[in-house]
This record gives sequence, C-alpha cells and structure tokens, in this order.
Amino acid sequence: MTVLVEHYVSDSRIEEKKTKEERGDELVLDGGFMVPKSKETDEFDAPEINFLGHSFRDYENGESQRQQGVEEFYRMQHIHQTYDFVKDMRKEYGKLNKMEMSIWECCELLNNVVDESDPDLDEPQIQHLLQTAEAIRKDYPNEDWLHLTALIHDLGKVLLLPEFGGLPQWAVVGDTFPVGCTFDPANIHHKYFKENPDNNTPKYNTKNGVYSEGCGLDNVLMSWGHDDYMYLVAKENGTTLPHAGLFIIRYHSFYPLHKAGTYTHLMNDEDREDLKWLHVFNKYDLYSKSKVHVDVEQVKPYYISLINKYFPAKLKW
Repeated sequence: MTVLVEHYVSDSRIEEKKTKEERGDELVLDGGFMVPKSKETDEFDAPEINFLGHSFRDYENGESQRQQGVEEFYRMQHIHQTYDFVKDMRKEYGKLNKMEMSIWECCELLNNVVDESDPDLDEPQIQHLLQTAEAIRKDYPNEDWLHLTALIHDLGKVLLLPEFGGLPQWAVVGDTFPVGCTFDPANIHHKYFKENPDNNTPKYNTKNGVYSEGCGLDNVLMSWGHDDYMYLVAKENGTTLPHAGLFIIRYHSFYPLHKAGTYTHLMNDEDREDLKWLHVFNKYDLYSKSKVHVDVEQVKPYYISLINKYFPAKLKW
C-alpha cells in the first residue's frame, strides 16, 4: 500500500536511476540489505510475517516464552507509568547531564541494548536502525532528513544502560500513550491499567483529563521512554531536522494513535500534518526488521554526512 503525503515528497523517485542491483522480487541496497519489492509499485512491500513465522505485533500468541515476557513487560509498564512518574523522568533526564557523545557513537553504544518489548526483533539494535533507514532511502532518495530520522529514532534506548541510570525496560521501550487522561482500550494489554494509580484518580481518568480538546500533542505528557528522551536530546542540542522529523522521533511508538486512530481529539492541525509522515515512516520501522544484515562500514560514510548536516559534532545526553 502506498501512502500519499502532501508535503516534502519530491519527484526524485520517478527520476531515480536504476543503479541498484535487482534480484527477483528484492532490491539490494549499497549496504547489502535486501528490501522486499512490490511488483505493482516498485516500492517497499511490507511482509505479512516476521522472522519467527508470526504476524507482526502479535501480542495475543502467548505460547512462546518470548511472548509471555512481552506481556509481563506491558503489565509492569501499565502499572507504573503514571502522570507523576513521567513528570519526574522528564525533569531528571531533561538536564542532559549523563554523557557527551556524537550521534554515531550512540549508534554503536546501542548495540549493548536488548528490547524485551519487541516480539519481532532479536537482532542488534544498529541493524534495525540501518534496515529502517536503508528501506526508506530506497523509496525516498532525496528526503535525507527522513533517512537520518530513521537512523536515530531508537537511540533513546540507551536509557537501559548503566551509564544512563539503567532504567527498567518498562520505563524505556514499548508502545507509548498519554498520561493524565483515560487509558484508551486500544492500548496493548489494556487490562493491566486497572492497577495504575491514575486509573482511579478523577482528574486523570476522563477522556480529556488534564488537557483540552485540540490542545496539541506538544502539550500532552506521554509515557516516559526512549521516544521522548531522544526528542529532548535532539531538540535541546539544536538539531535542524524539520518538525516532522522530531514528531516521528517522539511519537513513533504511539501505536494507539497512528495504528488504531485513538487520542486524535488531543491533536491540532500541525499534528495532523506531521502524522502523515509518521504513517509513512511506520511501515518501514515495523516491517523492515530482517535477519539480513546491513554492511555497517559500507553505509557509514553516508550517514555520517547526514549527522554532520543536521547535528553538532557532540551532543549532551
């Protein structure tokens, strides 16, 4: 399925030279990563099953130990992610006093991280970043800001490492959702929210909660994790990525919004425009996960050039 976006998309896809090697229904990018190719559109074709033979984002198959671990993760997340907890985390990590390093250094550091909330991924994190970025690069060759956004979107997962406080998995990864208002049933494993203190607090358990309709997502507190942290890092270090890039970073795990279409009553017009780009990004983020690795050293110079274009040499984290 092709998603139409009103802004930023150039006509370069039509004029792009066929310089990449084609193998049947797959297209091999410079880093050796094979992207499933649609016969109808010549664009990225989302597969139906993951490497385990299950549907993507299958949270109902409780047979495997991995799936049971994912459910336990969401139980803990839904109990502990409260409005006050998020405020405390944003205050602490908004200081950006944990480390100074470059974007690429953070990419390499992320290889020490395992995401226990993801039923579709057991590869090194840098491979997921590059697989997503390379798949987008094939279909949107001139939108370099989108390539870089894909590369850095999960860097906030370094919060799991001891150098960043070693936060528990439920405070770093997984789907995100607004706090300070009712927990919509579209949230994965919604039943566990009944144990969240905010669920029984009147000012937090109504549709709007502490917010007003159309207030804009910038004014809404999201469950704390790698999305919001990386957004703060990018914004406070003066990135020149377009607003849509920051929106993708901050809300790419907000599946109740961009998959289920809930919480839209909190959005404003700018959010609705940026959501179009998030929909584009999401299919690559979700469906490009593969056992086929990207040659990191081969594509590294390209991504270093983008980092230098949109970020300072060193960032505060």
